[in-house]
Amino acid sequence: MNFIKKLRPFDYLVIGIILVIALVGFLTFSGKRTTSSNQIETTTNIELEVYLRGVNVTSNEPLFKKDDETFITIRNVPYTKLKIKDVKFDKRKIMLPTINPKKPYITVNDDTTPYQYDYLVKVTDSAKITKDGDAVVGGNKVKIGLPITLEGAKYKLNGVISNIMISPEPENKVHEDLDKHTKLNQDVQ
Repeated sequence: MNFIKKLRPFDYLVIGIILVIALVGFLTFSGKRTTSSNQIETTTNIELEVYLRGVNVTSNEPLFKKDDETFITIRNVPYTKLKIKDVKFDKRKIMLPTINPKKPYITVNDDTTPYQYDYLVKVTDSAKITKDGDAVVGGNKVKIGLPITLEGAKYKLNGVISNIMISPEPENKVHEDLDKHTKLNQDVQ
């Protein structure tokens, strides 16, 4: 009892923190509290389409090439180099009204900005898929509209994710020939 009378307010605070940490640890290990690593359901390949609007380019050499690598930054955090799977680009367009009521407008190249292009770059990566179906890349949940930066030897461009395609998992996860071969090897005495 003398020991309790000698404790100061700071000592009570330290004891309280230790008890809270012990309680959280117990709940985590007993399965009552879920950590972020327990929310990951599977790992699969994904494709991210990055839309780059209004890129000014005067060079005759293309910025992006299929099968090249580009370094990406997600939310201002450098991530890694990813392989470019596909590239589409077009000159900036404008809409002009027409007299035809069935087709009230037409789209034409904007001649006021001759060196401005819109790019759609598709990159591939491996992602962790959560139980909610969200893809996690580099510790970030990737969603449509997320700012992303593509960087190469001759460019550093900001864009947004415009589409996320998650690869479907194979329906038959067991490779029959490999399974038979494994069983044969296990029969050896």
